[in-house]
Amino acid sequence: MTPDQYCQDKTIKSGSSFYFSYLFLPESQRRAMYALYAFCREVDDVVDECRDPAIARVKLQWWRDEVARIYANSPQHPVGQALNTVLAHFDLPQEYFLEIIDGMEMDLHQNRYRNFSDLGLYCYRVAGVVGLLSTEIFGYEDRRTPRYATDLGLAFQLTNILRDVREDALRDRIYLPLDELQRFGVSESDILTSQENDNTRALFAFQAERALQYYDSAMEKLPESERYNQRSALIMAGIYRQTLNRIMELDYPIFSRRVSLPPWNKLWLAWRTARREQSRLNRSGKRG
Repeated sequence: MTPDQYCQDKTIKSGSSFYFSYLFLPESQRRAMYALYAFCREVDDVVDECRDPAIARVKLQWWRDEVARIYANSPQHPVGQALNTVLAHFDLPQEYFLEIIDGMEMDLHQNRYRNFSDLGLYCYRVAGVVGLLSTEIFGYEDRRTPRYATDLGLAFQLTNILRDVREDALRDRIYLPLDELQRFGVSESDILTSQENDNTRALFAFQAERALQYYDSAMEKLPESERYNQRSALIMAGIYRQTLNRIMELDYPIFSRRVSLPPWNKLWLAWRTARREQSRLNRSGKRG
């Protein structure tokens, strides 16, 4: 199995919605996104699968060293080898990969967040930075585009946090700001023991509204001239926002089920978005 095949296989087996957005990319960009996703998956798995935090830290340090090896043309891991090839075609800052690892490492020593400011740092590291790297792969010319990418990454992460409240609670992790739990009369115990009531639903509605604000902010910052280049991210935005809408329509069944869209729905949203962005490009007098 080649490094590229390893990364593609890692992406497909994860069942991630991101896979559907990659289908409409040119081959070089698609390979780059598979490699980026596989890197994120590898370091995330270290934290989720290692029961001993000390061992997890050693493994994360190995990945920091691997990042250095990637940029020194001597990677050891298939993902590192794939990323090393990607660097020949795309300008991906080394510090971004280290920032992602720093974000993952936060889960080893922090399972509560006092307020949204604290949570925002975590979201930026594990999602906003991924958005910035993705934008470099997709390509852009307008300097406003990275600001859009950061907001969209945060919107994705806030959607994930809401969707995965119960799953995270089983790991004794609460990513909802504690001061907001208090504001809505929800205790940590309510989250950890899946107490579904008016207070928790009001808390979840507040979190959903914040995520929607980040989606709107991202779209407002995306220049029209960049939309076609960013069509893969727009596909993801469509899938994630529809998932969030579904959670809201079902009145936040966070504790009873993990809300997700069926594969056919994701593929339809991806195709519709790609077609829409191609039509917008054609109307502007350009060609993709």
